[in-house]
Amino acid sequence: MVAVNLIDQAHSSGARYLKACEVLKISVRTFERWRSDGELTLDKRKGAIRLKPGFALTELEEKEILDICHSEEFATLPPAQIVPILADRGRYIASETTFYRILRKYKENIRRGRTKHPTKRNAPQLVADAPNDVWATDITWLPGPVLGMFYYLYAIIDIYSRKIVGFEVYEVESSENLRSVMFKAIPKLKGIKPKIFHSDNGSPMKGQTLMEFLYSLNISKTYSRPRVKNDNAHIESFFKTLKYFPAYPYGGLEDITKARQWVTEFIETYNGSHMHSGINYVTPNQKYDGLDIDILKNRELIYQKAMNLNPQRWSMKKIRNFTPTESVTVGSTSNSKGDKVKVA
Repeated sequence: MVAVNLIDQAHSSGARYLKACEVLKISVRTFERWRSDGELTLDKRKGAIRLKPGFALTELEEKEILDICHSEEFATLPPAQIVPILADRGRYIASETTFYRILRKYKENIRRGRTKHPTKRNAPQLVADAPNDVWATDITWLPGPVLGMFYYLYAIIDIYSRKIVGFEVYEVESSENLRSVMFKAIPKLKGIKPKIFHSDNGSPMKGQTLMEFLYSLNISKTYSRPRVKNDNAHIESFFKTLKYFPAYPYGGLEDITKARQWVTEFIETYNGSHMHSGINYVTPNQKYDGLDIDILKNRELIYQKAMNLNPQRWSMKKIRNFTPTESVTVGSTSNSKGDKVKVA
């Protein structure tokens, strides 16, 4: 290596290695690495000029690869299929990795065939400021009477209050069943309907039966990004509460009638008695009905009175925050300008 020889010559003439390396704009550590174990090694720095290895493909071989990929037979196939086909015919030119590398080199590593390019999906940008602004739905499994048999719990949650406004247990997943749950929930709430209905991308949530029903009621539909549970976190949180409930039937439910009975009792308890941390420890029913404002105000007065009686017990010199939650978000809540996007 020329640089090593020049540094060695300078050192033999009395120059220090540090100064000789500085002239060539390399560090002493790099020089030592080049001479590790008494032998010269390759320059591994990024951007270093390297000799082309003897086993590298020639220009003719690269052109042969491109011609194969351009041929009518292989124009729609990826290298992962082209190379095995050629091997079956007793012909080997290069590996699949090399085929991909050559295609990248000539900027031809594009999607081959008629499949669509991956679509980037933005996070949902929803803010609920009142009950029935946004409802979210999902489906979870409940254990059946034997191992491997399940019932399907359909649940619809009002994300502002965390109240379960609609639910049912079925033996199968379908868009028709979800429409039925939605159809029953609206009359139960005296005809009140949501402005937005949010869900993941499951087939029951995108079926024509449900979509036509929502369209007829002028309800907007939004979806989570694929495989991103945080985009529908409120219903997922409810399912966790359900499955960690002390009376959850881990041993299985005897039949669908028993499953519906158990779920009904649980949701009555959840809506009416569960102190939800996300809404400052009031129940979903209290939040949905607007009772949380007076309840939290009363708690604040009680805590303030207690602190006034024994101020030395309050090291932070203030009581906990009893402010009612004003809005609940789904996914990202900012547009390109950084402004909050609220439900119309």
